[in-house]
Amino acid sequence: MSGEGVRTAARGASASRARPPGARAARRRDRRVYTRGHPVLFALLAATRRGPVVRLGRTVLVHGTDAYRQALTRLPLDRTAPGTTGGAARELCGGGALFDQEGSGHRGSRRSLAEDLGTAGTERLRPVWQEILARRLAPLADGREVETVTLAREMAGATVCALLGTTADPAAVARAAADAAAAAVRDHLPGPRRPGTARAAARATARLEELLRDRAGTAAGAGAGAALRAVVAVAAVATTAAALPRAVAWCADAGLWTQAADPAARETLVDELLRVTAPSPVLPRRAAAPGTLGGCPVRRGDRLVLVARHAVGAHRDAPRCPAPVPAAVARLVFGAGPHTCPGARLARTQLADLLAELAPHRPVVVRARADRRAVLPAWRTLTVRPGPAPPAPRGRHRDEERSTHHNGEAP
Repeated sequence: MSGEGVRTAARGASASRARPPGARAARRRDRRVYTRGHPVLFALLAATRRGPVVRLGRTVLVHGTDAYRQALTRLPLDRTAPGTTGGAARELCGGGALFDQEGSGHRGSRRSLAEDLGTAGTERLRPVWQEILARRLAPLADGREVETVTLAREMAGATVCALLGTTADPAAVARAAADAAAAAVRDHLPGPRRPGTARAAARATARLEELLRDRAGTAAGAGAGAALRAVVAVAAVATTAAALPRAVAWCADAGLWTQAADPAARETLVDELLRVTAPSPVLPRRAAAPGTLGGCPVRRGDRLVLVARHAVGAHRDAPRCPAPVPAAVARLVFGAGPHTCPGARLARTQLADLLAELAPHRPVVVRARADRRAVLPAWRTLTVRPGPAPPAPRGRHRDEERSTHHNGEAP
């Protein structure tokens, strides 16, 4: 065998040892949210990831870690241009102050939101979703099933209402936000456009704004218009409903409940699960000035598709809790620099609390159906039930320790 062949075999053997036995099944299930919900997007991303940066006409797809970070921190971006997430928000909500990167409105709105979603704000909101977790997950103690997508949407809706200080019904807000997201941002992702999308998006956003109008009290809702509140609601509901059930499925399929039950390991597991699920797998932007990314020239006005999923290795590396990807890389799923998502801390805390409540039951997935309408790759339903109890501890002989390490439940 040649030297290169030996190195390839060694890399394959090392990768095999590093992956829990269930990681392949977990990845196979998770791919379904792409192949069934976003088949064109998935095919495009898979076909173009041969290099860190690939140009297709006036579109530049950014896959590499360094190029992705550079695009967010060094290249001036127009977040409100047509074809971007901010552009969709501006068109539908008639404002988009949260996305106005250059304006004082953007800076003030983001600063206020960041404060409400910081450490103190997250702790203030935490009892809201903890009550929902205790109530919704109670059936597991009796051996019954729990639907996690419904749970995630209720968590998101209640958290948004508490954040904005609104008296609107959380379930209604969650439904309206999900409809607005599906109708609006989907039209700005790669792939075929559906007829009437703009009209449907306008109607869905109007319903959401009406729910939130004149009902804001304190916190982030004070002084904010219905448009800005709608943007916050859409972002929170879409990402929460996408991320939490997918993370639960990964834990169940890859056998990660031991790490989830360990407070010392849980923070690392949370970062790794958010990395491999990459709730917002692509960030559509436009270049506001010329520059270079990964050796590829970028012209002003070029459309950029920043592929967070590939930048953090979500397509390649399963959760690596004993030897995780550096946090600086894993957390790129939340952006970087001035483009960091202000809700990152809240998202990590919500997932950590969910895993802590689920871990004693070691759930297994009994039903899963991909959501073909969701703007982000997500499950429409993901139902779990309590799994088998862990085996009773035995003597700590060397062979038994090695067996435990390879069953996918090692810390």
